[in-house]
Amino acid sequence: MCARLVRSPRSGFSRWPSARGFEAGWRYSVGPASSSVRRTPEPTLQDITALSALALSAAISERRLDCRSVMAAYLSRIAAINPQINAIVSLRPEEELLAEAEAADRALAAGEYRGWLHGMPFAVKDLSEAKGILCSFGSANYADFVPDYDDIHVERIRAAGAIIIGKTNAPEMGLGSHSYNPVFGVTRNPYDTGKSAGGSSGGAAAALAARLVPVADGSDMMGSLRNPAGFNNVVGFRPSFGRVPSLGNELFLGQLAVNGPMGRTVADVAALFATQAGHDPRDPLSLTDETLSLDAHRDLSGVRIGWLGDFGGYLPFEPGVLELCRASLDVFRGLGCTVEEVAPGFDMARLWQTWRTLRHFLVANGQAADYADPARRARMKPEMIWEIENGHQLSAKDVYAASLARSDWHRYVAELFETYDFLILPSAQVFPFDAELDWPKAIDGRAMDTYHRWMEVVIGPTLAGLPVAAMPAGFGTNGLPAGIQIIGRARADRDVLAAAASYERATDWLARHPQF
Repeated sequence: MCARLVRSPRSGFSRWPSARGFEAGWRYSVGPASSSVRRTPEPTLQDITALSALALSAAISERRLDCRSVMAAYLSRIAAINPQINAIVSLRPEEELLAEAEAADRALAAGEYRGWLHGMPFAVKDLSEAKGILCSFGSANYADFVPDYDDIHVERIRAAGAIIIGKTNAPEMGLGSHSYNPVFGVTRNPYDTGKSAGGSSGGAAAALAARLVPVADGSDMMGSLRNPAGFNNVVGFRPSFGRVPSLGNELFLGQLAVNGPMGRTVADVAALFATQAGHDPRDPLSLTDETLSLDAHRDLSGVRIGWLGDFGGYLPFEPGVLELCRASLDVFRGLGCTVEEVAPGFDMARLWQTWRTLRHFLVANGQAADYADPARRARMKPEMIWEIENGHQLSAKDVYAASLARSDWHRYVAELFETYDFLILPSAQVFPFDAELDWPKAIDGRAMDTYHRWMEVVIGPTLAGLPVAAMPAGFGTNGLPAGIQIIGRARADRDVLAAAASYERATDWLARHPQF
């Protein structure tokens, strides 16, 4: 179905090397060109790439690090590790990137600071347009598409000073939570390169876990910022619908997918989110600006948590996943929260049918032109054709009925938030699976009847348009990561990130990383 990399299995993890001494102690004097940079003492490449995005930003702005050294460190790590995981694609030439980094150094020396991402390497998910860089959408039909514009959130990332180095891999047209496609092949999990990195932001999550980028963007329709975050032991954040504006052809109807941030820490994610978010008149449904700064020390004492789990046995889980996620509830109890199990109160089979109808409708209409051309249709993945052909069978009455069911779900969830401050769900129903599979065909003996049924756990927050932080839940006995979703009230993005930050402080999962 797609080109495959030669397997080079790795597994296990270790803790991050301490970067405290580096952050406090290294001093740089940056001259007009890289040859005049003098460093005492010399940091290692690992020191640089181990820094959080915010720590790296501070080191650059305070001129303890020069942008050229940062770029060189990341390019060196990409050269060493990316061939094993295939997270970064369409990487621009090294000489161009180093020249842009040197220009960023000269700008800083001249007093021009472009923003918190000044001179930092950034790879955009290959479902968003970045001017002058191939945007394939993972599709053979777009294998030569080079846009002459940036999507809105990419425009903002670039304006904040980032140097766009290339793209992160994604599944064809974002369909399915396994990042493989006929253009670039499969992205592998840094914790075990025989396993999937998830998707559709699988390339972004794997690149973060392997320290190939300091922070990353992603998108999420059916868990694409959440499933790969759990699979790769990083942080993903699905914002409220409308928070991050986007260019699109279905802006008034496409109310399922969002763009958002991923990172190695909640603070990094919050910083990128603040850069991406805010109203833009080109997106008619984008929300007005408001303060989104992270409240990193929120006291969660007395906060009420509702555990949705498997919805009373409705959802199947691979053995070990649900138990690991349930154990994370003790972290919230330790923070002073009360935790209760939520009894099922909605027909989840109806919710699934609602999801299928709306997704069929959007995909069928969004890909209508490609499907109508026999040559382009022949290059489509079977799952895309299945979505389109099911969409063609829908009537306006079907779509309206799905909208009514979605509204009923929204009201049900709103009632839950009259009792609970946050809801918790696993971020995936399985551990990372074999990278050679297209998708899991069964979970714990229960057959999956569609290519995306195995990730049904993520559709509830999407259909309600709610903010969700995907956080690590630890590692199974197989050494593979799993994660949870922290779900907040409508438009309570800042509260969700504050809760995620408190959870992060009480755990050490994000201090662990793959062994490379």
